[in-house]
Amino acid sequence: MKRVYFILAFTAFGFPAFGQKTIDQKVADILSKMTLEEKVGQLVQYSGFEYATGPQNSNSANVLNEIKQGKVGSMLNVSGAVETRKFQELALRSRLKIPLLFGQDVIHGYRTTFPVNLGQAASWDLKLIEKSERIAATEASAYGIHWTFAPMVDIARDPRWGRVMEGSGEDTYLGTQIGLARIKGFQGKGLGNLDAIMACAKHFAAYGAAVGGRDYNSVDMSLRQLNETYLPPFKAAAEAGVATFMNSFNDINGIPATANRYILRDLLKGKWNYQGFVVSDWGSIGEMVPHGYAKDNKEAAEKAIIAGSDMDMESRAYMAELPKLVQEGKVDPKLIDDAAKRILIKKFEMGLFDDPYRFSNEKRQQIQTDNQENRKFGREFGSKSIVLLKNQKNILPLSKSTKTVALIGPFGKETSVNHGFWSVAFKDDNQRIITQFDGIRNQLDKNSTLLYAKGCNVDDQDRSMFDEAVETAKKADVVIMTLGEGHAMSGEAKSRSNIHFSGVQEELLKEIAKTGKPVVLMINAGRPLTFDWAADHIPTILYTWWLGTEAGNSIADVIFGTVNPGGKLPMTFPRTEGQIPVHYNHYNTGRPAKNNTDRNYVSAYIDLDNDPKFPFGYGLSYTQFKYADMNLSSTNLKGNQTLKISVNVSNTGNYDGEEVVQLYIRDLFGKVVRPVKELKGFEKVFIKKGDTKTITFTLTPEDLKFYDDQLNYDWEAGEFDIMVGTGSQDVQTKRINWLK
Repeated sequence: MKRVYFILAFTAFGFPAFGQKTIDQKVADILSKMTLEEKVGQLVQYSGFEYATGPQNSNSANVLNEIKQGKVGSMLNVSGAVETRKFQELALRSRLKIPLLFGQDVIHGYRTTFPVNLGQAASWDLKLIEKSERIAATEASAYGIHWTFAPMVDIARDPRWGRVMEGSGEDTYLGTQIGLARIKGFQGKGLGNLDAIMACAKHFAAYGAAVGGRDYNSVDMSLRQLNETYLPPFKAAAEAGVATFMNSFNDINGIPATANRYILRDLLKGKWNYQGFVVSDWGSIGEMVPHGYAKDNKEAAEKAIIAGSDMDMESRAYMAELPKLVQEGKVDPKLIDDAAKRILIKKFEMGLFDDPYRFSNEKRQQIQTDNQENRKFGREFGSKSIVLLKNQKNILPLSKSTKTVALIGPFGKETSVNHGFWSVAFKDDNQRIITQFDGIRNQLDKNSTLLYAKGCNVDDQDRSMFDEAVETAKKADVVIMTLGEGHAMSGEAKSRSNIHFSGVQEELLKEIAKTGKPVVLMINAGRPLTFDWAADHIPTILYTWWLGTEAGNSIADVIFGTVNPGGKLPMTFPRTEGQIPVHYNHYNTGRPAKNNTDRNYVSAYIDLDNDPKFPFGYGLSYTQFKYADMNLSSTNLKGNQTLKISVNVSNTGNYDGEEVVQLYIRDLFGKVVRPVKELKGFEKVFIKKGDTKTITFTLTPEDLKFYDDQLNYDWEAGEFDIMVGTGSQDVQTKRINWLK
């Protein structure tokens, strides 16, 4: 739909008005007045000078001068009503007074930080995820931000890759649904509203499949796998109207994504008819030179614009090279016009031509600086992102009247680390963020005592604090251990070959366990870690991720039972790094293992059990849920009939709680091999103790479609297993036959 504006004569900022015009007409008017260099300027994005999210080479004086000359279309890492206004004032000194777009990595909150994204995905709660992005957009837009470089919708099956913390895990269906919720949250009721910011689907494409889980590494896969597993979240994002796309750093089958015509021109802008614009990732156009795909920045710029990359983030290639390439006849000027048009349309949709300063409002910023309702929500969201992995002795929930509790570990009194990676730093973070110690202490009864010992550092071999920690544990009735990885050990450029507890943390845990005291282990991380010893010997384990501003309160709410944990794992947790890649929706192979310990001439390791430590979709509760009476509307279907699946879920325990009911299918025979399971639906439901609820799912032939080896997308008649349960390895199964 084309938006229409009504303007009487001239806008306040000097743009001629011609009555009622569509945005396309207005953009055409501006383009007709622009020089080639001014058009290319719209394709240029630079970073601000104080905070960078990549290797920075900005010369501030040159950048400011280029803004005044109309040679910059966007800035990133410039925020705050005052700062954005200053930069916008410079842009309005240019000949055509075209406003800037301000972008920022608003990844899991802005002023109020929420759990890292993989932790959010563990909530399996689309409404909470959408609301978190509504809040993030409201806060960020109040600080002058127009555009976020989120959501990351990369499917990732290798926990060694640091950026798993930024996504939604290993499953295409779950990742797609969460990505759509994020886009809806960011863009709200539509661009142009003051509480809406432009979303960005990244990284296009297959970045999560980097070889060896090593960031920026190559991706080599069949086009069938690319289309079936890694592209669906992006296609859904395009169909949902996401404002922008971002290129990925990797090459795909030998062609860097930034210059990959197949995904950018043929699919995104061709078959999918995407109307937004594509921004490079930081420096990814220039990085095609070390890739060995372009001999210099000039050739890199040529290949990127021809392939369909519209905006150059910090490569300094477009402004320097595109005018020459057009003049030399190597780049069609229509490509420059198309890219500039896409960017100008977004500036109109955001209302920046009507008022370039409309987002730079100090009063609105002040209101969102310490919004207590947002913090209250952050506390709830944090608690619902926690996954209970073990509770064998029912140590949890802990009584608030427990006489003496010891909190031991390197994260107990930390503040800003609770943000996790990809958070926006503020000077008062140390005062605002709730520590784990304070969260727990504030909920203990006044006659109870909370002891603390750091025990060790995160990532060194210092054992000098062990004795104090052991003595502290001996004084307690229960010990809460807080271990894991540092907040900056997961994220961009944070790939790890060893994803065990770093330093001497496991040694400390073993020493505390020797005291015989009941131990609750909290694991703080942005990725799945491997912790076999702890999983086998510690009876109570909570996976607490990094939970954000209200981390301490969220954790305490779960520990003391104010909130019954209901999170489920969005990624498979391996037993050891040698098991990677391991994911629930694998192929069966011609020699599948018969059981967990079958290693005799089957697809298995001779020195490791076959199943993961904790499977996809797994998560416990303080209560118990019983599944019964699974019912199918038919076991023999034909054509476009609809299959109804219902199951009764009863809360048979002693606590009210939430359960994530999961639906999987298996296509038993196909023209290409199919996974042993595929998630096709889920519902998060609250059930009071003693109550039963009937959960119903619907399947149509659309849910059965897959890509064959010729990239035909269709479904086949045959037998299918329908599975419903509490996790990917705990399901009830019934078989159907579906004919065409």
